[in-house]
Amino acid sequence: MEGLRNNKGFLTLMVAQAISNIGDWLSIVAIITLVGLKWNASPIEVSFIILCLAVPMALLGPVAGTIADRFSRKQLMVLSDIVRAGLFVLLALANTLWMVYICLFIIGLFSAVFNPAKNGKLKELVPNDEIKSAMSITTMIDSATKIFGPILSGILVSAAGTTPVFYINSVSFIISAILIFMLPKVAQQNKEEKVKDKATSSYKTEFMEGVTFIKSNTQILVGMLFLGFSLLILQLSDSQIIVLIRELKHASPGLFGYLVTGSGVGMFFSSLILAKKTNYRAYNLMLIGVFGIGLGFGMMALFTHFNLDLSIVWAPLLGLFAGFAAGLVFVPFQASVQVDTPVELTGRVFGVIGSVTTTATIIGPLLGGWLSTVIGVIPTFIITASLLVFVSLIGFLTKNRVERGKKDVSESQQGAPTATSN
Repeated sequence: MEGLRNNKGFLTLMVAQAISNIGDWLSIVAIITLVGLKWNASPIEVSFIILCLAVPMALLGPVAGTIADRFSRKQLMVLSDIVRAGLFVLLALANTLWMVYICLFIIGLFSAVFNPAKNGKLKELVPNDEIKSAMSITTMIDSATKIFGPILSGILVSAAGTTPVFYINSVSFIISAILIFMLPKVAQQNKEEKVKDKATSSYKTEFMEGVTFIKSNTQILVGMLFLGFSLLILQLSDSQIIVLIRELKHASPGLFGYLVTGSGVGMFFSSLILAKKTNYRAYNLMLIGVFGIGLGFGMMALFTHFNLDLSIVWAPLLGLFAGFAAGLVFVPFQASVQVDTPVELTGRVFGVIGSVTTTATIIGPLLGGWLSTVIGVIPTFIITASLLVFVSLIGFLTKNRVERGKKDVSESQQGAPTATSN
């Protein structure tokens, strides 16, 4: 942790992330308010908002990761921020749903490039022995902005309307671009390697190098599939929480907001703990986290079924519990990927992983909505909880094989040249 405090490049990147994340949360609430309330859009039209942002990341994640490894990551991030800043100005002027969808889709495209570039830049700026703490801090920032961003957005939208919020988010991206522009450049050795790669390889070849690396690393491959499948199951119910709350006879109007805030607080604290305690086994924590999420969702379903009183208390507490467990899933996995992946492959590897996880978050809500319609929201939550617990138990039964596979890979790579790092 001490080294990160003195790492100016890392601190600058984290400040840029915090500013742009707050702007993102401001705009998400503003867009939902504009389309859902002011324009009185249908549920399907509202759902397209999330799809316009998620689909580009799911489809183009691997390609975007290759671009992030092929070109200057800093320049890509600056370009992405500037383009997105301009698009949010257009959103402030939008007067039709199609204009909103087009702007959001293009924003999703540039976000698909920005994310793997950021992960690659983080790998450049932070030494391997501090990566776990660095990933925990990035998750803490995500959680903190998830807590305060929607609250601030609600205040601003109520006081000034949606248009000023879009302009504020545009400014936040400009500030982020300026901060990222101030980041140090990569080492000259890395530059020379990238120039050589451009001359001797194609996009397809580079993309396949990332896929081949994931296949060769048992822990990353199993962790990615485990995370993607768990997210798919989780999204069956996570997208239906507001529907579950409607089943309560005496639910508070702000209960959904309190529950989301609780989950953000829970993830913040688990990330804080993992930032200080970095000598953990990632796969073990992921299994515990998935089990905890399943337990939390199961308790939500049971308490709602029995219409338990004081939902204003137990719902945020269960959100906190589930959020804490979610932190045990995401932080260790991302940290282990950063540690195991050579810096020149980081963008491609995270691009593939992002594509898998984003696809899960697209399919999951669609299946969850259909399942809740057919059998009801409470049975859907029970099924989700049972599947998550079952998956975690299967993981515990097979974890020795996974860890043995990682050991075999590590032994086979002994004596091989180490990856270039800054």
